[in-house]
Amino acid sequence: MYALAVNGSPRKGGNTELLLKEVLGELKNNGWETELLKVGGTAIRGCIACQKCFENRDNQCSVKKDKFNDIFSKMLQADAIILGSPTYFAAVSADLKALIERAGYVAYANEHAFSGKIGAAVVAVRRGGATHVYDTINHMFQMSRMIIPGSTYWNMGFGLNKEEVLGDDEGMVNMRHLGKTIDWLGKSIKPNIATYPKG
Repeated sequence: MYALAVNGSPRKGGNTELLLKEVLGELKNNGWETELLKVGGTAIRGCIACQKCFENRDNQCSVKKDKFNDIFSKMLQADAIILGSPTYFAAVSADLKALIERAGYVAYANEHAFSGKIGAAVVAVRRGGATHVYDTINHMFQMSRMIIPGSTYWNMGFGLNKEEVLGDDEGMVNMRHLGKTIDWLGKSIKPNIATYPKG
């Protein structure tokens, strides 16, 4: 099974990245193929509402000048998609928001291509606003007919400077538990994914 984590932070080695790696580490220990991609800082643009994805229905966005289609193709392959963001003014990073807009729309245009996949949100936060970030990511998952696993708390870790999140013991335990839950859920639903309702 394949889990894809997408980091919405532009900061290399930052707290969002560390949280995502903790989740992926648990999955890798349980036999999953894992990959971490970075969308933060890549200048991916938002949806331009051209509706070409509904005309073409080719699992591609008509905007080809950024990395969106490369990332989206991996999202289509993944059994589990984990989207991580820092908290910027109580919201997701601009680059991750652009990915959410376009990925959700292109998937919708292509017969709800994310149906039955596992979706998990991971949030790094200094102090406040993480719940809104968490909700924003999960709203796309819910509208895409995806399955959202629970954990011991909302999937957030606290820290400002690099590696500070490692001192949030509860947050790091939560990331490992999220990995365990994704593993259990993925192995439970994989044999039945072909029967997930379409249309």
